[in-house]
Amino acid sequence: MAITLAEEVVLLSLDGASGAARQRQSAGWAAAGGILLELVMAERVSVSGTYLELRSTAPTGERLLDGRILMIESWLRGRSKRRVTDWLTKDYARAVGAALDGLAERGIVGAGERKVLGMFPQRRHPLTDAAVERELRDRLGAVVLEGGDPDGRTAGLIALLHAAGLHRIAFPGRPPRLVAPRMGEIAAGQWAGEGVRAAIRDMHAAVAAVTVVMTAAATV
Repeated sequence: MAITLAEEVVLLSLDGASGAARQRQSAGWAAAGGILLELVMAERVSVSGTYLELRSTAPTGERLLDGRILMIESWLRGRSKRRVTDWLTKDYARAVGAALDGLAERGIVGAGERKVLGMFPQRRHPLTDAAVERELRDRLGAVVLEGGDPDGRTAGLIALLHAAGLHRIAFPGRPPRLVAPRMGEIAAGQWAGEGVRAAIRDMHAAVAAVTVVMTAAATV
């Protein structure tokens, strides 16, 4: 079953037992970056250095992506381009929820709610189709742990996870220092054509930039 890059990020972030999203803020940055990266690959938007431009509003057929095309069109409001990091800052907080809705619609996760301290509702999405997550983790392991060559989508996912510092959710039980060098190598590698490589490089840089800034702000 084909799922979007944002859905893959969020699926990796879910605790299998409780259905709670771990490292939700960082997962939000990576998920928002994943949506943009897919729109770049689908030639609906372009990213040139630090700027984002809308190239086409034609539907892709994927609800998550098509919804973001309309949002970006409205956000630009007649301007030809705006900063990528500004869009990521606007979208990251809602990207996880949108990806969870997509996973629930596909039957990969369930949708439920529990109350924290008996008062505050909190969404939970327990895994209902383990095969999709298992295939995803096997694919990541084959590239990062076993040294295989990535396809464009897998390389893009790894670059997003690396930029957002999500090494532990991608490879639980393995110290980040053991997987980060290979993930960085893939993010900057020569395994694809220049167009795809440039898109991943720019998105990696944007996600890394906002993640560092927001993490620093949270510690002040």
